[in-house]
Amino acid sequence: MNASQPTLPLVAVLTISDRSATGNQKDRSGPELADALSKHLQWDCIAKKTVADEPDQIRAQLCRWADHDGIQLILTTGGTGFSERDVTPEATLLVIHRQAPGLVEAIRAASLSITPYAMLSRAVAGIRNKCLIINLPGNPKAVREALAVLAPVLPHALELITGNTVSNVHSRHP
Repeated sequence: MNASQPTLPLVAVLTISDRSATGNQKDRSGPELADALSKHLQWDCIAKKTVADEPDQIRAQLCRWADHDGIQLILTTGGTGFSERDVTPEATLLVIHRQAPGLVEAIRAASLSITPYAMLSRAVAGIRNKCLIINLPGNPKAVREALAVLAPVLPHALELITGNTVSNVHSRHP
């Protein structure tokens, strides 16, 4: 494929939830995130997984997708709050090579106009090789709102990281 021809990025969604991983609760945020990707960017989520709030499980899945499966964008949902079991940011920091704090800062800033609880988010974002990893909240409504904030910049961010032109709704319809 020609470098000037836009391509759809390889996107994965990782839900981090003890209750969803054990089947005690249906995952609502992961599917909501996949739907929001389709709505805002016309991108498909090619991989989805749910893991418990265990740092080793989170790190292993992030590394597998980024290093072995060629995923270019991993969006996590859940595990970013103040609970003792909320370890997603710590696990993510162990696998990324470079931080991208502006992404989660923008989400927090926009979310503060909706709820003061946004300031309790400990989410992080960063780059591992040619993969962008972004932590999102675990609440389905908050996931939709966060993706709406990110959607305008994600295609360009992935172009910078991967060197490939990324297709999205904006590049298809000027």
